[in-house]
Amino acid sequence: MRCPKCGHLDDKVLDSRAAREGASIRRRRQCLACEHRFTTYEEIVKDELRVVKRDGRREEFSRLKLERGLMRACEKRPVSADQIHDLVDQIIEGFEGESEVTSEQIGQTVMARLHKLDDVAYIRFASVYRRFADVNQFLKAVKDMVEK
Repeated sequence: MRCPKCGHLDDKVLDSRAAREGASIRRRRQCLACEHRFTTYEEIVKDELRVVKRDGRREEFSRLKLERGLMRACEKRPVSADQIHDLVDQIIEGFEGESEVTSEQIGQTVMARLHKLDDVAYIRFASVYRRFADVNQFLKAVKDMVEK
Protein backbone atom coordinates (compact mmCIF):
# COMPACT_ATOMS: atom_id res chain seq x y z
CA MET A 1 0.00 0.00 0.00
CA ARG A 2 1.41 3.39 -0.99
CA CYS A 3 1.92 5.83 1.91
CA PRO A 4 -0.32 8.90 1.44
CA LYS A 5 2.38 11.14 2.95
CA CYS A 6 5.65 10.07 1.31
CA GLY A 7 4.58 7.59 -1.38
CA HIS A 8 6.75 4.74 -0.05
CA LEU A 9 5.37 1.27 -0.86
CA ASP A 10 6.36 -0.64 2.29
CA ASP A 11 4.22 -0.52 5.41
CA LYS A 12 3.22 -2.72 8.29
CA VAL A 13 -0.28 -3.47 9.51
CA LEU A 14 -0.75 -2.41 13.13
CA ASP A 15 -4.38 -3.44 13.59
CA SER A 16 -7.10 -5.20 11.59
CA ARG A 17 -10.77 -5.45 12.45
CA ALA A 18 -14.13 -5.94 10.80
CA ALA A 19 -15.92 -2.75 9.78
CA ARG A 20 -19.33 -1.83 8.43
CA GLU A 21 -20.98 -4.87 10.00
CA GLY A 22 -18.48 -7.29 8.47
CA ALA A 23 -18.77 -5.90 4.93
CA SER A 24 -15.17 -4.69 4.99
CA ILE A 25 -11.92 -4.88 6.94
CA ARG A 26 -10.39 -1.79 8.49
CA ARG A 27 -6.60 -1.81 8.73
CA ARG A 28 -4.36 0.66 10.58
CA ARG A 29 -1.01 0.84 8.83
CA GLN A 30 2.33 2.51 9.46
CA CYS A 31 4.76 3.51 6.71
CA LEU A 32 8.18 1.94 7.22
CA ALA A 33 9.93 4.97 5.71
CA CYS A 34 8.32 8.00 7.40
CA GLU A 35 6.30 6.22 10.16
CA HIS A 36 3.09 8.00 9.10
CA ARG A 37 -0.03 6.12 10.25
CA PHE A 38 -3.05 5.74 7.99
CA THR A 39 -6.22 3.68 7.65
CA THR A 40 -7.30 1.51 4.71
CA TYR A 41 -10.46 -0.47 4.05
CA GLU A 42 -10.74 -3.75 2.14
CA GLU A 43 -14.05 -4.75 0.58
CA ILE A 44 -15.28 -7.57 -1.60
CA VAL A 45 -15.52 -6.45 -5.19
CA LYS A 46 -19.09 -7.09 -6.28
CA ASP A 47 -20.61 -7.09 -9.73
CA GLU A 48 -20.76 -3.56 -11.02
CA LEU A 49 -23.95 -1.66 -10.37
CA ARG A 50 -24.79 0.76 -13.17
CA VAL A 51 -26.77 3.96 -12.72
CA VAL A 52 -29.20 5.19 -15.36
CA LYS A 53 -29.09 8.99 -15.19
CA ARG A 54 -32.02 11.34 -15.88
CA ASP A 55 -30.77 12.03 -19.40
CA GLY A 56 -30.49 8.31 -20.20
CA ARG A 57 -26.73 8.03 -19.79
CA ARG A 58 -25.41 5.02 -17.93
CA GLU A 59 -22.41 5.12 -15.62
CA GLU A 60 -20.83 2.95 -12.98
CA PHE A 61 -22.22 3.43 -9.47
CA SER A 62 -19.83 5.43 -7.31
CA ARG A 63 -19.92 4.87 -3.56
CA LEU A 64 -17.61 7.85 -3.15
CA LYS A 65 -20.01 10.15 -5.01
CA LEU A 66 -22.89 9.08 -2.79
CA GLU A 67 -20.81 9.52 0.37
CA ARG A 68 -19.71 13.02 -0.71
CA GLY A 69 -23.30 14.06 -1.35
CA LEU A 70 -24.38 12.78 2.05
CA MET A 71 -21.39 14.42 3.75
CA ARG A 72 -22.37 17.75 2.19
CA ALA A 73 -26.00 17.34 3.27
CA CYS A 74 -24.95 16.40 6.82
CA GLU A 75 -22.27 19.08 7.16
CA LYS A 76 -22.37 20.77 10.61
CA ARG A 77 -25.14 18.40 11.70
CA PRO A 78 -25.02 15.86 14.54
CA VAL A 79 -24.44 12.99 12.09
CA SER A 80 -21.18 11.07 12.41
CA ALA A 81 -19.06 9.79 9.55
CA ASP A 82 -19.82 6.24 10.74
CA GLN A 83 -23.55 6.92 10.44
CA ILE A 84 -23.02 8.14 6.88
CA HIS A 85 -20.93 5.06 6.00
CA ASP A 86 -23.63 2.82 7.49
CA LEU A 87 -26.30 4.70 5.54
CA VAL A 88 -24.38 4.19 2.29
CA ASP A 89 -23.96 0.48 3.11
CA GLN A 90 -27.72 0.15 3.69
CA ILE A 91 -28.53 1.92 0.45
CA ILE A 92 -26.14 -0.26 -1.55
CA GLU A 93 -27.45 -3.42 0.12
CA GLY A 94 -30.96 -2.38 -0.92
CA PHE A 95 -29.90 -2.61 -4.56
CA GLU A 96 -28.01 -5.90 -4.19
CA GLY A 97 -28.73 -8.29 -7.02
CA GLU A 98 -29.62 -5.46 -9.39
CA SER A 99 -27.43 -4.74 -12.40
CA GLU A 100 -28.93 -1.30 -13.11
CA VAL A 101 -30.70 1.23 -10.94
CA THR A 102 -32.03 4.68 -11.84
CA SER A 103 -30.73 7.83 -10.22
CA GLU A 104 -34.37 8.42 -9.25
CA GLN A 105 -34.43 5.18 -7.22
CA ILE A 106 -31.17 6.09 -5.50
CA GLY A 107 -32.39 9.61 -4.71
CA GLN A 108 -35.71 8.41 -3.30
CA THR A 109 -33.96 5.81 -1.14
CA VAL A 110 -31.45 8.36 0.16
CA MET A 111 -34.20 10.86 0.99
CA ALA A 112 -36.30 8.25 2.82
CA ARG A 113 -33.34 7.22 4.96
CA LEU A 114 -32.08 10.78 5.53
CA HIS A 115 -35.57 11.82 6.64
CA LYS A 116 -35.28 9.30 9.50
CA LEU A 117 -31.73 10.38 10.36
CA ASP A 118 -31.80 14.20 10.26
CA ASP A 119 -34.48 16.60 8.99
CA VAL A 120 -32.08 19.40 8.03
CA ALA A 121 -29.83 17.02 6.09
CA TYR A 122 -32.96 15.69 4.37
CA ILE A 123 -34.00 19.19 3.23
CA ARG A 124 -30.46 20.01 2.07
CA PHE A 125 -30.26 16.82 0.01
CA ALA A 126 -33.79 17.25 -1.35
CA SER A 127 -33.07 20.83 -2.45
CA VAL A 128 -30.22 19.64 -4.65
CA TYR A 129 -31.81 16.36 -5.76
CA ARG A 130 -35.17 17.89 -6.67
CA ARG A 131 -33.50 20.98 -8.16
CA PHE A 132 -35.58 23.56 -6.31
CA ALA A 133 -35.97 26.58 -8.61
CA ASP A 134 -37.34 29.02 -6.03
CA VAL A 135 -38.07 29.54 -2.37
CA ASN A 136 -41.68 28.37 -2.72
CA GLN A 137 -40.58 24.85 -3.67
CA PHE A 138 -38.24 24.85 -0.69
CA LEU A 139 -41.00 26.01 1.67
CA LYS A 140 -43.40 23.40 0.29
CA ALA A 141 -40.83 20.64 0.97
CA VAL A 142 -40.35 21.86 4.54
CA LYS A 143 -44.11 22.08 5.06
CA ASP A 144 -44.63 18.55 3.70
CA MET A 145 -41.87 17.25 5.98
CA VAL A 146 -43.38 18.89 9.07
CA GLU A 147 -46.84 17.47 8.28
CA LYS A 148 -45.49 13.89 8.12
